[in-house]
Amino acid sequence: MTSAYLEHFRRKLLLLSLLIGTMLVGAVFAVSRGAYPIPIKGVFSALTGTADAATGVVITNIRLPRVIAAIVCGWGLSLSGLSIQSLLKNPLGSPSTLGISQGAAFGAAAAIVFWGSGMFSVTTFAFIGAMAATLVVLVLSGLKRLSSEAVILAGVALSSLFVSATILIQYLATETELAMVVFWAFGDVARSNWMEIGIMTGVVLLASLYLMAIRWDLNALASGEETAKGLGVNIGSIRVSGMVAAALVSAMATAFHGVIAFIGLIAPHMARRLVGDDHRLLIPFSSVLGALLLLTADTVGRLVIGSGALPVGVITSFLGAPLFLYLLVRGCR
Repeated sequence: MTSAYLEHFRRKLLLLSLLIGTMLVGAVFAVSRGAYPIPIKGVFSALTGTADAATGVVITNIRLPRVIAAIVCGWGLSLSGLSIQSLLKNPLGSPSTLGISQGAAFGAAAAIVFWGSGMFSVTTFAFIGAMAATLVVLVLSGLKRLSSEAVILAGVALSSLFVSATILIQYLATETELAMVVFWAFGDVARSNWMEIGIMTGVVLLASLYLMAIRWDLNALASGEETAKGLGVNIGSIRVSGMVAAALVSAMATAFHGVIAFIGLIAPHMARRLVGDDHRLLIPFSSVLGALLLLTADTVGRLVIGSGALPVGVITSFLGAPLFLYLLVRGCR
């Protein structure tokens, strides 16, 4: 490796360190602010177990789970979007455009209306709905060998089908059930608990390690399928296993936190503008940017908008659409 390349790599790692530092500072700020303001010193006292009882309860039971859930969920959704975009070689790939999020929403709505509103049943059926959407897309692309554009179109059609089915369930629901379905569909990290955060963190970590393990295959695929085949990459195997990993992460995130749009679409594009298509850097940059975006959106919804009741999914939809249009106009890759 030349000295110029090593200097380029060093600068990117320094930028990544700055982003991680910004995210940590933002996390401490988010934990300290709210209806019950706590000084920064009080946050660290609560983390070391030396704060008063009220401060300790607010930090460890309410704000810290919410902040960590936002970081892990943003990390996972961005990773899922990056994986889908890289494997399909399509910049529009994301859990939302493939119908995975809508499948989870349909599963949750069916569970609430037909089997009660228990957290276990709602989460389980949301996960089943997300995986069902993924399975349909994989079967269509595998059996019919659809192009990446056709796979995205199949995902859009599947999204429309799941949305229509969810509306039908809402039409059959009682007023109470309808309110619960609508509330669940709002993406929100405020209802997270430590068990869900632990499961989500484990799944996202495993998916991250897998993507890093196949980073050279993804780099070869970015150069074209013929080039990848010439380098000995088993494209079919990489595509199926990568899509399953992406679906597993997005299904878990949607099942626990509801539908949170645009993070999986925008964060990978922002990372590409910073580091290009080298997946050795693209994977960590996308992960950190996704976590930072969702943490910022949740903090804005909680502090700027006020009352703490505005779900983060509303914020990401409001901010994500114009930001994505801006990236398109500036010529994102």
